Amino acid sequence: MKLTILGCYSATPRTFTNPTSQVLDINNHLFLIDCGEGTQVELRRNKIRFSRIQHIFISHLHGDHFFGLIGLVSTFRMLGRDTPLHIYGPKGIKEVITLQLKLSNSWTDYPLHFHELTASESEIIYEDDKVVVRTIPLQHRIYCNGFLFQEKQGDRTLLIDKVLNYDIDKAYYKSIKRGKDVILDNGNVILNKELTGPPKPAKSYAYCSDTKYDESKIALIKNATVLYHESTFLESHKHLCAMTGHSSAIEAASIAKKANVGTLILGHYSTRYNTIEMFKDEAKTVFDNVEIADDGKVFNY
Repeated sequence: MKLTILGCYSATPRTFTNPTSQVLDINNHLFLIDCGEGTQVELRRNKIRFSRIQHIFISHLHGDHFFGLIGLVSTFRMLGRDTPLHIYGPKGIKEVITLQLKLSNSWTDYPLHFHELTASESEIIYEDDKVVVRTIPLQHRIYCNGFLFQEKQGDRTLLIDKVLNYDIDKAYYKSIKRGKDVILDNGNVILNKELTGPPKPAKSYAYCSDTKYDESKIALIKNATVLYHESTFLESHKHLCAMTGHSSAIEAASIAKKANVGTLILGHYSTRYNTIEMFKDEAKTVFDNVEIADDGKVFNY
């Protein structure tokens, strides 16, 4: 699982920081999460192929999370894209994007599918044989969702040294990894548990965009491999959290601790601070395994 941070600062773009956008590579799936201004520039800077982006997830309709979307949609058209693009986001996202395409006479030549979200409870919005994506309802000033990306349990691990003790054709290896016993030519049955070990643990990534402190999401993100949680403010400005619908670094750490996640990644910093290291320092007073996002930073798990 690989996470590439394209932007992780709140509010407006600056010459040296970008608003929110990131790319998650999980089980050979590439997902773009939020799309603030500058996203397509950062995709190029990080050498991420545009053609690999098939699904875009938008948490909410504040500009620092989706103002880069119309530019990216238009660039795909100019590059001759012909494969479908799926956009998941709050109700209204179709209207705002299609209006821009209409008034600029820039209709896409490729299929553009909108999946508008309105539910107040968590729901599955994408699923295939390898990955499932659920919404994480968040408490912000407008309708907002985070997203939980989960690998499905993979095949069992083939113990090749055990397998080679028997005259088993390689053609059966796939079925063995899927839990099947083996019947030898002499009729003897080799139990699967003798030939395989447990599958690799399935990984998960919880993305919690703009939200005030809210423990109702803890059950959804319980034991996630990685949690990205907004941390707009330090404790010196905690009084601003409730009125703006944001969290502090310590509040993010409290959610991580109560959800028993593996790693907490902080982001969505207010640009009023001179250094983001202070966010990590404060969060670590509550939760040990803390990382700080920054533009261009890559995390591997």
